[in-house]
Amino acid sequence: MANQETAYGLRPIGLVGSAVNSTGVTEYEIANNNTNALYQYGIVVPTAAGVIDQAGDTAGGTTPALGVLMGVEYVDSSSKKTVFKNYWPGSNNVSVDTNFKVRAFVADNPNQLFQVASDASLTDRATALTGVFANASLGTSARSGSTNTGNSSSALSVSSIATTATLGLRIMGIMDDAANSDFTAAGIPLIVRLNAHHNSTNASFDSQTTASTTGI
Repeated sequence: MANQETAYGLRPIGLVGSAVNSTGVTEYEIANNNTNALYQYGIVVPTAAGVIDQAGDTAGGTTPALGVLMGVEYVDSSSKKTVFKNYWPGSNNVSVDTNFKVRAFVADNPNQLFQVASDASLTDRATALTGVFANASLGTSARSGSTNTGNSSSALSVSSIATTATLGLRIMGIMDDAANSDFTAAGIPLIVRLNAHHNSTNASFDSQTTASTTGI
């Protein structure tokens, strides 16, 4: 039977080791003229302008990730009321009062673990286990999402699984989920963490920030 979920981004599920998981987030800022959509559970990166933006490339790499977006808050220019959304639709799709900043809430702990769906078959559990402790990317889905739900539609690229150090994700395990346990189909829930995290001392990608909010 096909799995019930096949793409939903990176959902925070806990921390590496026995540290307390408060599911906490840190507030950052999105440029109020940023036309890029930033989806809930999608990877965000820091920029040289001091704000965050969408993943550094379509696979989620090239720039050390800051974490995943959990939601945003801004003031509507017409109603003057605070608006809460689970994603940033882009400045061309919202009415923002530029007297106030666009607040973004990010799960940014470098030890954060996430659940992410596989984008293809892993054959069987034994084969899937051979990918644990290897690295992977999000294929071409790191920037994708739904404007209906606001959720990311990124998934782990099975074909990318390798020991390559510059891949954006480290596979840490396989989730037990009866509704998503068909290894012959896309949607197996994998446990991952972010490689080269911006808040980690071992970040190894070439640049700590992107050049601008539009040049990524």
